[in-house]
Amino acid sequence: MSIICGLPILECVYCLGCARWGYKRCLHTAGHESENWGTATVEEFAPVPRLCRLILSVYEDDIRNPVWAPPEGYGINPDWLILRKTYKDTRGGAPPYIIYVDHDNVDIVLAIRGLNLAKESDYACLLDNKLGQRKFDGGYVHNGLLKAAGWVLEAECDVLKELVEKYPNYTLTFTGHSLGSGVAALLTIVVVQNRDRLGNIDRHRVRCYAIAPARCMSLNLAVRYADIINSVVLQDDFLPRTATPLEDIFKSLFCLPCILCLRCMRDTCIPEERMLKDPRRLYAPGRLYHIVERKPFRLGRFPPVVRTAVPVDGRFEHIVLSCNATSDHAIIWIEKEAERALKLMSEKDKFMEIPAKQKMERQETLAREHTQEHRAALQRAITLAVPHAFAPSPYGTFGDGEGSSSFASGNKNSGLSMKDKPRERGKVGMN
Repeated sequence: MSIICGLPILECVYCLGCARWGYKRCLHTAGHESENWGTATVEEFAPVPRLCRLILSVYEDDIRNPVWAPPEGYGINPDWLILRKTYKDTRGGAPPYIIYVDHDNVDIVLAIRGLNLAKESDYACLLDNKLGQRKFDGGYVHNGLLKAAGWVLEAECDVLKELVEKYPNYTLTFTGHSLGSGVAALLTIVVVQNRDRLGNIDRHRVRCYAIAPARCMSLNLAVRYADIINSVVLQDDFLPRTATPLEDIFKSLFCLPCILCLRCMRDTCIPEERMLKDPRRLYAPGRLYHIVERKPFRLGRFPPVVRTAVPVDGRFEHIVLSCNATSDHAIIWIEKEAERALKLMSEKDKFMEIPAKQKMERQETLAREHTQEHRAALQRAITLAVPHAFAPSPYGTFGDGEGSSSFASGNKNSGLSMKDKPRERGKVGMN
């Protein structure tokens, strides 16, 4: 009898819990996540629209006769295209990609396309992972994406080395969208750990821009490599926010809204402190750039604002219930809004009439601020007891320390010293 009398109370508690969840979810918008972040400058955000167009060009069968080009074109000189690999060339080892030498911007770019819903090899890459399966460089990474990154390095190591040595003043940029963003981010880490294979390239010459990034590495790695890896997120994009394994997302692609809603309810009930202390939980990599173009309870799009930070806690932990959660993942929209944001920032600079000398000083100041912010994020990760997080080196290097000099394969008991076997490091993705 007492149990029956208690049922109405349980129902009331359940209804109140659901009402609270709905209230928080409806008021939680993507803009709130980055409202305390700093505003990006023209200099640091300038490469993003250009790299988005390069990624879009990978979808073309013939770059000299483009079919899907944006209104202003790709901005590519076909004669500067070094190579182009298709699915036929990669044989399922990695998504298609191009290597392009951008002489106008003094940059060597390897751009990787996103998921192809019609290709089984892309699904195989996504499904090749289990929670905590692959440990690498003192953290955890997505196994399938790491294998794809290793495949690309093995295939293009000689080409990249030749270009890096031929153009010693050029940066080496890895970029990709969605599936390709995860491959590009992990490829960046593999290259940094194998710099001897690219002619001992300096770390500061290597960088990555992950567009609509997949959650591909644990929090300690995401923060540690924030000095060279940058992630770009458009407003409500679902992929950087959901900790649901990629393999589960794309298994249920046709019921994606249901999966996102259920995951949203689950994450609301899990304390963030518990999330941070799970060493196997994967995150969007590096420094985050958040393009915000919509406001809550208002129709239409507003002039986009780009915010940036290296957050440790509050790192896109909750899904936003929005009808734009999937459309904001599209590379076409990201390129369009990134270009709009860059034009607005450029117009503001012109209006302020900033002298060239002052712009150079601002770039130097920005570099120092980014370094300080990166170190502060590493220190905060230690304060929050993030697993495997360690203090930065006083000499400003992160790849040569003991904590990052080895990795373990899928078997946690087996390890490989990178210093003892440098030639085997690049083969990490092929095992």
